[in-house]
Amino acid sequence: MPKSPQALFDYLAELGIPVTTRQHPPLFTVEESQSLRGEIPGAHTKNLFLKDRKDRHFLVSVEEDARVDLKSIHHIIGASGRVSFGRPDRLMDYLGVSPGAVTLFGVVNDIAGEVTVVLDEALMAHEIINAHPLHNEATTSIARADLPRFLEATGHEPLILKVSQ
Repeated sequence: MPKSPQALFDYLAELGIPVTTRQHPPLFTVEESQSLRGEIPGAHTKNLFLKDRKDRHFLVSVEEDARVDLKSIHHIIGASGRVSFGRPDRLMDYLGVSPGAVTLFGVVNDIAGEVTVVLDEALMAHEIINAHPLHNEATTSIARADLPRFLEATGHEPLILKVSQ
């Protein structure tokens, strides 16, 4: 059973990581989420749940308007051959979220460490990073320095790489 947003917030509090969360109507695309610009400061994420030919899974997080070349990203992230989007059932199994709500916070559900987390260098240049808190009806803001701490606490050592163009 995937963790609830409240369980995520409780976990962050246990780690001593402060976050702020703003509720909003469900947002399924980057275009929809851009309607909130100016109201929520910081970088807003676009998250790609990918798999390689050996069935390894990757969660790649970039700025919402970043361009990513899916034909060559495998060279950068260490995937075996070209990548494709992961199946929705695997997304739910590993991260506890559905398409349209893919988020870095989903790794709290990946107890077995099945997913490799990749953060784009350009995203990590921002002081505040925003992502959905396990559903797409809110946005949670976390400090750049606290994001790797959260990921590492869940057993995910993030790769910080230049993946956007």
